[in-house]
Amino acid sequence: MSISAHAVAVAEVVAAPSSLLSREGVHDARRRLAGRVVQTPVVRSEELDRAAGARLWLKAENLQRGGSFKMRGALLALDRLVAAGSRGVVAQSTGNHAIAVALAAAQHGLPAVLVLPVDAAAAKVRRIKDIGAQVLQAGTTLAERIAVVEELKRTRGLDEIDPYQNPDVVAGQATATVDLLHQVQAADGHLDAMVLPVGGGSALAGACLATTGQDIDVYGAEPGAVPALSAALRAGGPVTVDAGPTIADGLRPDRIGRLPYDLAHDRVADVFTIEEGAIAEALRMVLVHARLVIEPAAATAVAGALRLAAGGRARDIGVLVSGGNVDTGLVASLLGHRAV
Repeated sequence: MSISAHAVAVAEVVAAPSSLLSREGVHDARRRLAGRVVQTPVVRSEELDRAAGARLWLKAENLQRGGSFKMRGALLALDRLVAAGSRGVVAQSTGNHAIAVALAAAQHGLPAVLVLPVDAAAAKVRRIKDIGAQVLQAGTTLAERIAVVEELKRTRGLDEIDPYQNPDVVAGQATATVDLLHQVQAADGHLDAMVLPVGGGSALAGACLATTGQDIDVYGAEPGAVPALSAALRAGGPVTVDAGPTIADGLRPDRIGRLPYDLAHDRVADVFTIEEGAIAEALRMVLVHARLVIEPAAATAVAGALRLAAGGRARDIGVLVSGGNVDTGLVASLLGHRAV
């Protein structure tokens, strides 16, 4: 079969049913992931609660396989592609989605090519190579990475696992929020709000799906240097922003995905744009008070939760601590900058 014919055949098989992007679809995704992902803990810290003036429920996905919640969506997407007879996969990412796709592909014995920016975090690049996947680095913008992915699809017949546009990925990411809700309920708690870090938008969209019909406000938190969701909400749709430098490398996509935007734009209560100093301070606070090593993308959500609490808008706040794939040198430098 030719590359083009194979691509059409796979596309026909992997087309996800619309029911996948519903609360019921998310619960089905959670059942399919049972026993395949880590049931990460929800961590509480009296010190953090006192600092926030609210109860923070930290979903510690930094302890997930692959070091982030991205493992969830990657596994579901690979399942569908393997069933369709995929010959290999390709994905673009700033890091964590690439790690997850590499791990999921290795589990199925499929080759994987991951396209990262030229200034991707060294720890993430090493992790992908250690798994045995191929890493290509291209430019610094989302458009540059997508161009490479499209070329690899055309020339090598690889099947793409997009980190934002793939319904299996979004449904998989949503299961982190579902798990958190169940864990909070088991502890006799009830969330008023959820705060998610926003890069391409899959975590936020997943949380919106998972909380459908519940009295839980959903908030996004993004670096002030890359305000892609804020810009999209003002424009009425995804737009490309001028991305500035940020320590939150996992939140560097300069454009939110169309699918996440469509799922979240009329559900998200607000978006916090977080300055670099506040991201660093949140990372230090979580390390010192909750004893969790997290990456700046996750700290961005924590900073958003602290801002939400300071405004008095919520008493019990769930936070997706999205990942822990961080260079030790960065952690050391942030800890040395100022004591908490």
